[in-house]
Amino acid sequence: MAEQEAPAPLKSLDSHDPTYVAFVNKSNENAEAYWLNFSGIPVSYGAINPGNALQMNTYITHPWVFRASDGFQLLANLSEVYFPEVGDYEEDGSPLYKLVDVTAPVYSLQESCTRRIRKMVRKEDVNKLEIAACLKKEISRPPNLRRDLEVLAARRATNGS
Repeated sequence: MAEQEAPAPLKSLDSHDPTYVAFVNKSNENAEAYWLNFSGIPVSYGAINPGNALQMNTYITHPWVFRASDGFQLLANLSEVYFPEVGDYEEDGSPLYKLVDVTAPVYSLQESCTRRIRKMVRKEDVNKLEIAACLKKEISRPPNLRRDLEVLAARRATNGS
């Protein structure tokens, strides 16, 4: 029985093997690009407007994550975390940028409603809503990238993916 390979850690490991990517925002909202540094701390590389791209010189052990302007998760090539692949070059030696699609996932009904309510209702008015207390709590608790990364790392360690 073959041993299962451990998932790549959610942090950058080294800067030995360069690669080149173009993150293409195919969502309908601004996408914030985050590189996970050598300590696993997200470092913003700015917003990518819908339909635009961000070209990056990066390394194959440098993971990237993306968030919408309201903090909700976006996907890169349908993954929660994008791990760059080995770079390719043109015949003249110039780098060939690999296209990486940044898209919105299919949010659950609760996530979609939570996002909509956060946009429509002032934070101080959430408790006035006639909804279950657990939903009020969820609406009052905004997305948090570092918390999301901790949950993702724990899930990857448990599932091995």
